[in-house]
Amino acid sequence: MTDTAGPAADASEADTAADASEADTAADTEADAVGADAAVSTAADGPPRITPTTRVLLHDLAVRRDRDEWIVGRMTTRTFVALPAAGARAVELLGAGLSVGRTEESLRAETGEEFDIADFVGDLAALGFVARIGDHAVPDADPPRASLPWLRPRHVRLALHPVIPLLVGALLAAAAVVLVRRPDLLPGYRDLLWSRHGSVVLLSGAAAGWTLLLAHELAHLVTARAAGVPGKMRLGTRLQFLVMQTDISGIELASRRHRLTAYLAGIALNLSVASSLVLILALTEPGTTAHRLLAAALLLALLPLPFQCMVFTRTDLYFVLQDLTGCRDLYGDGLAYARYRARRSVRSVRSMRTVRTVRRGVGAGDRDDDPSARLPAHERRAVRLYSVVLVVGTAACLTFMAAVTLPVDVALLVRAVRGLGPGHGLAGNADAVTVLVVLGGVNVLWLVTWWRNRRPRRSASAT
Repeated sequence: MTDTAGPAADASEADTAADASEADTAADTEADAVGADAAVSTAADGPPRITPTTRVLLHDLAVRRDRDEWIVGRMTTRTFVALPAAGARAVELLGAGLSVGRTEESLRAETGEEFDIADFVGDLAALGFVARIGDHAVPDADPPRASLPWLRPRHVRLALHPVIPLLVGALLAAAAVVLVRRPDLLPGYRDLLWSRHGSVVLLSGAAAGWTLLLAHELAHLVTARAAGVPGKMRLGTRLQFLVMQTDISGIELASRRHRLTAYLAGIALNLSVASSLVLILALTEPGTTAHRLLAAALLLALLPLPFQCMVFTRTDLYFVLQDLTGCRDLYGDGLAYARYRARRSVRSVRSMRTVRTVRRGVGAGDRDDDPSARLPAHERRAVRLYSVVLVVGTAACLTFMAAVTLPVDVALLVRAVRGLGPGHGLAGNADAVTVLVVLGGVNVLWLVTWWRNRRPRRSASAT
């Protein structure tokens, strides 16, 4: 998203920084010549030491203002951080070539406050934003791999054209008109049973479902790539669901229109496919094989949409909600707040103290433990409301899995195992094998994906 992100700094601020850099060059040159070794000295095995005369070379960073903060990030490594205005100004001054000491003096003159820029540079280096500290190169991590690296922003720039949402809206409106006039085209669950053979229904449904899922994620990838964001598709899990997800970290630096387009691209594709199928269905003869196949495809295109409303599992609409509420990590903060409230409830039940003691216990000390207390007011309200949605939604989802999904899966798998053998004929064995491969394969793939994604977290915790 290097082409569409907000400017790295205001033009006026950039000019000011450049003038300040030129004015400081002569003053710093003599100090650098006399004390070059003092500017950046290294311990035997330690990192470079940062002194007031140290200059740093920053990697190519993108900056975007977001309310009272600035999002600063490096697209290559997909690392981003929210900084206050003073932090963003420090990045600008350091990037313009000012030394650490001159940057502190400039910020002191502009804000009247003191800043420890040496520590700030260390933090930037830890984030991978610094290429050199004085004469010493900072080791750089390998950038994460991107899916379809040959796909360049110029190849898919039309994906962000303002006319695309209008075309999608027109297609939806046309389909809605057709459905009003032909309500018999509305799909039902029986449309999935387009064949008498269960194995054929399962295999065709799995093939069409995964194809639509891949197209859904490609829509995210293409729109993000059009904004300059690399993006990577991979399998993941959301509670009991096996999902394909696209990491488009970096879209945070794009304009709001581009961000929302990238978040909603998958839903727009599903709706566009469904609308097109409705229009084609209206032209086919009911009862024919083609009509039944189109009706099944229509239902498969619509089935993922209710899942997107489950914002407690970080679906596409979750990211839209997070963006509109201005929260940095709505899920993480909501989960932390829910855990905090659960711990307080458990302590209250166990303690069985008097009302006076309980009131004393919810005083200043407990407020300090509240993870939402450190958030801005607008984020705090959103996080506390979202924590309710998170707890209720997760509980309902897991209850449904335990009461319905898991028993049905187990019953189907047991029935399939019992359906194997020479006494069940070719068709019976084929159906049983299909159920075992499709249903059992999905569950095994969920377990493998869940374990693989948890392994890096356990390694990080152990470290």
